[in-house]
Amino acid sequence: MDVLKRVPVKEQEPQVRAANFEEVCLGYTKEEAMEEAARCINCKNAQCVKGCPVGIDIPAFIQQIKEGDIEKSYQVIAESSALPAVCGRVCPQESQCEGKCIRGIKGEPVSIGKLERFAADWSMENGIKPQPAAEKNGRKVAVIGSGPAGLTCAGDLARLGYDVTIFEALHEAGGVLVYGIPEFRLPKERVVAKEVENVKSLGVKIETNVVIGKAATIDELMEQEGFEAVFIGSGAGLPKFMGIPGEQANGVFSANEFLTRNNLMKSFKDYDTPISEGKKVVVVGGGNVAMDAARTALRLGAEVHIVYRRSEAELPARVEEVHHAKEEGIIFDLLQNPKEILVDENGWVKGIRIIKMELGEPDESGRRRPVEVAGSEYEIECDTVIMSLGTSPNPLISSTTDGLDINRWQCIVAQEENGQTSKPGVFAGGDAVTGAATVILAMGAGKAAAKGIHEYLAKK
Repeated sequence: MDVLKRVPVKEQEPQVRAANFEEVCLGYTKEEAMEEAARCINCKNAQCVKGCPVGIDIPAFIQQIKEGDIEKSYQVIAESSALPAVCGRVCPQESQCEGKCIRGIKGEPVSIGKLERFAADWSMENGIKPQPAAEKNGRKVAVIGSGPAGLTCAGDLARLGYDVTIFEALHEAGGVLVYGIPEFRLPKERVVAKEVENVKSLGVKIETNVVIGKAATIDELMEQEGFEAVFIGSGAGLPKFMGIPGEQANGVFSANEFLTRNNLMKSFKDYDTPISEGKKVVVVGGGNVAMDAARTALRLGAEVHIVYRRSEAELPARVEEVHHAKEEGIIFDLLQNPKEILVDENGWVKGIRIIKMELGEPDESGRRRPVEVAGSEYEIECDTVIMSLGTSPNPLISSTTDGLDINRWQCIVAQEENGQTSKPGVFAGGDAVTGAATVILAMGAGKAAAKGIHEYLAKK
């Protein structure tokens, strides 16, 4: 065994997976997981833990895998994370726990994410549940949104004995885990639904098809329904557009609309789903959501281009996602930017006008600013354009809640350490506060808010 190199993880072949919605990564066997776990040197001052937004005791859970006790490994993870099978698949471990792994200094870091996924999957397959919650204390807390922030906050509060109800606007619990991330990255029935059931097993109640701000306001929940505290984890589902000519044409989607239709209407199961009959699709953007949209469109039968205004070095998407997209045949048109969407006489997309870019001086983000190259415009023929330019929070909750401060991006203002907002008893976290970010950062915010709510209610 070469301790400097990871145990490789099996994947579907690119040409096979590009035509199906089955999971790309096949995961470790028990033998492979134990071999990879043996590479961990069990640091006393574990830097990997410092890189984990939810503070999982990583050396401890890996040690249990090394010893072959997978159930105990899962229980170690479950003490800190409500969604280990999700995190093992979609967290950017390379910039968090694995990015700080000491083993990575002279070799490849331990595959922490794949080991977490293995322990969680094994436990689900063998019917293992999280440790039961504390006895109920009779105090009610409402959670708005059943995405990663809401599920984490609810699970932590339930463990502490609170009577927690999650209110979800859509008909299925899971938030972005269900409607935003494609099936081939995160299986819905096999993974997400079971993780949600684990949270419910702690005593958390979930009410779906309840739009807070319409069916009831936060003030009504607190004043009429007896909830002593509320956590807002409603995410950021309001898409951004460029404001260029032609964006109102038929065949133009936001990435979150495209992915939501695909996931909730189950086109990945060969349902007759009215998403798009696009044969040549252009995705504008370079983040993880852009990769998800592009790879989904490819699986629906399209030729797909990703248009991004910076170079590959500045792509915000995970390296693994970019690698997978390239393997599958996605075409990357880098250092290019849309100027206009071309529309036919019937109002449908027929192409997109592009201008080439070059990198200038760094902007406020520290990345070199893209600058247009004069006289470099050209056209790409296409019938579908998917805009993946980020999202912001829907203002419905903030506009119907008295005393709740928001910033100029419509994000709720909350304290980072505990999620407390300007309104007493109301806490917030995840994308509703930060704007679009990662699943694990939303979970970290939900965990911090649960602690904040517990401390707040202890003083009442």
